[in-house]
Amino acid sequence: MSGNSEVATEGRLDGLKWGLVAVLVAVGVYGNYYFSAESLLLRVVGLLVVAVVAGFIALQTVKGGAFWTLLKDAKNEIRKVVWPTRQETVQTTLVVVAVVLAMGLVLWGLDSLLGWIVSRLI
Repeated sequence: MSGNSEVATEGRLDGLKWGLVAVLVAVGVYGNYYFSAESLLLRVVGLLVVAVVAGFIALQTVKGGAFWTLLKDAKNEIRKVVWPTRQETVQTTLVVVAVVLAMGLVLWGLDSLLGWIVSRLI
């Protein structure tokens, strides 16, 4: 039961934080429109600053923390992947190309045969 109370305590201000994130996004969109006569570089820098602040606030929520944990876990899983060598990649690619060509020829032949049969019937 104490686990539920901890989540409730941590997440009680999440609605306010998400509201602040939404306001920041709206301010970024409106600011980009309002300052459309300004330099593109300045607008992009402003949007990046707003995005970083909004992202930081979003990461302070329960769902934001869970998302950050997911990203860290995904990074660890990527390290465990055994990537194919260049030779394996080339061989697999050649096999795929050969099978695609063979199936293309089979389907072309079947289509031609069925087309010929239908034209003879009609």
